[in-house]
Amino acid sequence: MMRLPVWVRLTLAALVAAGAGLIVLDRLFPPPIEIARSVIVTDSGGQALRAFPVEDGRWRLPVETSRVDPAFIETLIAMEDQRFYAHTGVDPLAVIRAATTSLASGRIVSGASTLTMQTARLLEPRPRNLGSKIIEAWRALQLEARLSKDEILELYLTLAPYGGNIEGVRAASWAWFGREPDRLTPDQIALLVALPQSPEVRRPDLRPDHAHLSRRRVLDRMASAGLIAPDRAVEAADAPIPERSAFPALAWHAADEAVRRADGEAEIRTTLDYSLQTELEAYVRERAAEAGEDVQIAVLVVETDTRAVRAAIGSASRQRGGGWIDLTDRPRSPGSTLKPFIYGLAFDDGVATPDTVIADAPRRFASYRPENFDRAFNGDVTIAAALQHSLNVPAVYALDSVGARRFASALRFAGAEARVPVGGEDEAGLAIALGGVGLTVREVATLYAALGDGGEARPLRWLESAPLAEAPDGRIMSAQSAGDILQVLRDAPHPGGRMPASLTRGAPQIAFKTGTSYGFRDAWAAGVSGGLTVVVWVGRADGQPRPGETGRSAALPLLFDIFDRAAPIDPRRRRAWGTDDTPRTGAAPAPLVRFNPGAQPPDILFPPDAGEIWSEGPDRDFVLSARAETSVRWFADGVALSRNGAGDTVWAPRAPGFYTLTAVDREGRTSHATVRVRMPPA
Repeated sequence: MMRLPVWVRLTLAALVAAGAGLIVLDRLFPPPIEIARSVIVTDSGGQALRAFPVEDGRWRLPVETSRVDPAFIETLIAMEDQRFYAHTGVDPLAVIRAATTSLASGRIVSGASTLTMQTARLLEPRPRNLGSKIIEAWRALQLEARLSKDEILELYLTLAPYGGNIEGVRAASWAWFGREPDRLTPDQIALLVALPQSPEVRRPDLRPDHAHLSRRRVLDRMASAGLIAPDRAVEAADAPIPERSAFPALAWHAADEAVRRADGEAEIRTTLDYSLQTELEAYVRERAAEAGEDVQIAVLVVETDTRAVRAAIGSASRQRGGGWIDLTDRPRSPGSTLKPFIYGLAFDDGVATPDTVIADAPRRFASYRPENFDRAFNGDVTIAAALQHSLNVPAVYALDSVGARRFASALRFAGAEARVPVGGEDEAGLAIALGGVGLTVREVATLYAALGDGGEARPLRWLESAPLAEAPDGRIMSAQSAGDILQVLRDAPHPGGRMPASLTRGAPQIAFKTGTSYGFRDAWAAGVSGGLTVVVWVGRADGQPRPGETGRSAALPLLFDIFDRAAPIDPRRRRAWGTDDTPRTGAAPAPLVRFNPGAQPPDILFPPDAGEIWSEGPDRDFVLSARAETSVRWFADGVALSRNGAGDTVWAPRAPGFYTLTAVDREGRTSHATVRVRMPPA
C-alpha cells in the first residue's frame, strides 16, 4: 500500500482541522438572525390599520418578498448583486472585478459586497475596514448555510436603512409613499434602491436635491440595463420628491387590544373592517366636536352571528380629555340598558309576556322606593309599553320577581361582570335594574349580541384567527323570550327627526334600547338589526355629569346613523334588514294577563291529594275547600260542580273509584287533587 508523503498528510490534516474548527466556530458563534420587527395590525382583509415601532422608536415592518413589487426586487438585484441567486454568500467574480478596477484606477471604484454580506453588516454593524469585510464574508457564508435566498432577501429588505428611524422597504414605502410596496412606480423603485447606500445624505425630507440626483442616476442605470424604457426613465426623473408620510394609526385602542390577544405575531389580522372603521372614526370625531369640548364617544359594531368586532372606537379623539383611555373597556353605569334582560328572564319564568299588564304605581321594596325618570306614574301598562318607555317601577317590580342575585349571576355567566360601586353593598340589589352597577361597552355589546342570537352568549372576537366559541358561555334567556324582547324593542318610538322604519322602504328594523345613568353621567344606546349589534356610549371620561343629556338625546341618533353606515359592509354576511321580525301574537294568556308573580295557585285543603275518602253512597255530598286569593271554581274529572245554598261547592261521587278534582281561580291558576272514593258494597 502506497504511503502518502508527509507534506500531503500534514496538509490534509490541516485542512481537516481547519474544517472542524470552522464548524465549531459556526456552532459557537451563529449569526444573529433573530431580530425585532414592528408589529402591524391589519383589518380582516389585510389592510394596515396601525403599526408599532421597535426599540429606540425605529420603524421596522416585517417584509415578505411575495408582497413586494417584483419590479423593485428585479431592479435591486440588478443594481446591487446580479449573481445573488448563483453565489454562496461571497461572489469571487465580484471580488476579482473590484480588485482589478481598484488597482487600475488607484482607488476603490466599486465594492464586492453581495446582498448577503450587506445583510450580515446590517445585523452586526462594524467600522468599514478590511477586518470587518472578512467577518462579513464569514457571516454571509453562515447565512447562506442557514437560510434560503428568499429568506436572506427578506432579512435584507427588513433591515436596509432608509433614513432617520426608517428601516426596511415596507417601512420606507409607508414613510415616503403612504402605502404598501406591492405596486411601485419607476420613480419610487429608483428612490428605494438609491436610499440605502447613503440614507442620511439622500433623505427626501431633509435633502431633496440629493434624493432627486441619486434617484435620477438609478433611473439612468435602469434604462441602461433594459429594466425601463429610456423615455419612461426621463419622465420618472421629473416626478416630485415625496414628503414624509405618517404611519397608519387607525383603530388605536382596538389595535392595542389585538396586540394583547395575539401571541407575539409580527402581523396581526383583526376582525375589523377598514372602510367602516375609517368612516366611523371620522363620524365620531365630528359628533364629539358638536357635543362639546370634553365629550367622548365610544362605539362597538359587532357581527351578531360570528361575534366579530367590525368597528371599535375607544374614544372620539386622543386630543380630548381621557382620549388615551379605551372607553369601551371601562365600567360605567349602564342606565336602563339592562331592562330587556330583566323582562326576558321574567318571560322565561312564565310569569309574564309582552302583553301582560303591570302596575306603574308607587311601590316600596323594603327600604328601596324607585321612581320613573319624569317622577310620574302611568298606572296599568303592558310590559311591552313599560320597556319601550323605559319605566323604572315596573322594571324593579319584575327584577324583584326574578331575583337581583340571580339576575347578576345570569349576567356574569353571559360574560358581563356587574361591578358594584365602591362603598356600596357587597352585591347588586334591585338598583341593578336602573344601572346601579358598572358594565363596559364590550359587556353591553356581548349581552345585546346574545339577545340577537336567540339568547346565547358568546365572547366577542377581535382576531380573525380566533374561532367562534363552539358552545355558548351561557344563555341569558330562551330563544322565544329573546325574540319577544326584540320585537318589543323594534316597536319602540323612534328618535325625533327619523321616520319609523315600518314606513320607510329598505330602512333597518332596529331593536334598540337607551340608557341614562344617575346624574346624567352616561348616555347609552344599544341596538340589534340586520345581523349587526351596535353599542354607543357618550359622556365624559372623568365621569362628570352632563345635565339634560340622556341616552335618547345624546346616543340614540348616533346609533341610527351608525346602522345606516354599517349596513353596506360585507353584504354576503348581512341578513336583509327587517327579515328577522317576528310579530307578536297579541293578548297574553289568561293566567298572565296581569303581572302578579307573588300569587300562588289554589291550595286544595279538602280532599287532600292522593288521599282516600269514604262515602256511604251516591247521595252523600262532600264540601270542597281550597285556600286562594280569589274565588275558585271546581271541576270533577272535567265536569263543573255546583254550589249549595251556603255558597260552598259540593261534590257527590256516584260510584267508588279514582277521581281528579281541579280548582281554578279567577286568574286561571290551577291545582289538582287525585283521590280514591270508597263505598260499601251495593
